[in-house]
Amino acid sequence: MEGIILFLSTLIVSVIQVSIPFLVKRTVVFGVTVPMDHTNHAVIKQSKKRYSLITGVLSLGVLTTFLVWSMSTTPTDVQMALMGTILPMIVIVTSLVLYFYFHVKISKLKKEQSWFEGKKQVKISDLNIRAKDEMLPWYVVSLPILLTIGLMAFTAANYNQFPDQIPVHWGADGQPDAYTDKSVLSVFSLPIILLVLQGMFLGIIELTKRSGIKIRPTNNQASKKRQINLRKYTSWLLLLVSLLLTMLFSFLQAMTLYGNMFGDMMIMLVPLIFMFLTLAGAVVFAIKVGKVDSDLDEVVVTGQDDKVEEYDEDRYWIGGMIYFNKQDPSVLVEKRFGIGMTVNFARPMAYMVLVVPILLILLLSFL
Repeated sequence: MEGIILFLSTLIVSVIQVSIPFLVKRTVVFGVTVPMDHTNHAVIKQSKKRYSLITGVLSLGVLTTFLVWSMSTTPTDVQMALMGTILPMIVIVTSLVLYFYFHVKISKLKKEQSWFEGKKQVKISDLNIRAKDEMLPWYVVSLPILLTIGLMAFTAANYNQFPDQIPVHWGADGQPDAYTDKSVLSVFSLPIILLVLQGMFLGIIELTKRSGIKIRPTNNQASKKRQINLRKYTSWLLLLVSLLLTMLFSFLQAMTLYGNMFGDMMIMLVPLIFMFLTLAGAVVFAIKVGKVDSDLDEVVVTGQDDKVEEYDEDRYWIGGMIYFNKQDPSVLVEKRFGIGMTVNFARPMAYMVLVVPILLILLLSFL
């Protein structure tokens, strides 16, 4: 069973990586802004196909290796879990290397051929678009926090029944492999960490609501729809992850209290199921957002002014992935490669979103 879940999880990661060039905005290719009339350039189309082909072949090799290995040997739970971690990382790291190769290639071609020369770069806005925003309200996203408060109440009510040694780390097989002495902090550490993560998710959703909605002048209807979908399904995905984390952490807390209630198979499967459901949610998110204003969008824009283009913001993107723009008040912006949001590192609040939760979790781990 765990082998099937690991195989499917790796397959999902592979499908996402292979599909990314065709899910991002048409006018952003490997993190590079290109004019609408150059999106069908032979080099661009060839680069996308090569990226997907190489990533796909590698993914097929990784999955085949996993199948042969798992069927020809009798792997332990630890070995199976390690493979489930290593194999997706091979696909992700390789695709990242390919991304940077094609990013440099497209950037060089754009500069050599002066794609934006003679084009008027404009920014447009729609004062009514926020009325169409369908992001989940904060009180819906806060529902898992109520469950966490319930978990804390349960923990407090059963405090005396917790063992003298509290797990602080779990191995690849789902079994605890590091312990600390029982204390109020160690017993409540999991619910507190969960509360920090849920607070971070809530903060991300609120910052996403306040972020700017960038509309592309060459196809403003499609870009509006993409932005609305991105914001809507970001809130849904974060709610899903928050609920799954709540269930996972509740299971770990119950396992600490009632360790003998759960068999080894269940202990192994619960984290894997969590990972699989999270990845499945990410796939649905990518499809919902990526099918609009991308190569998958069947709507063809005609009759546009080829002298007008969206504003070229390449200078604000380091490697097409790291955004640093002091003129942009938004803390969160749409990614250029991949589906979702990234932070504007020119805004101090971005570091609060990234650093503070990590510091709090590390602090709780070492106390």
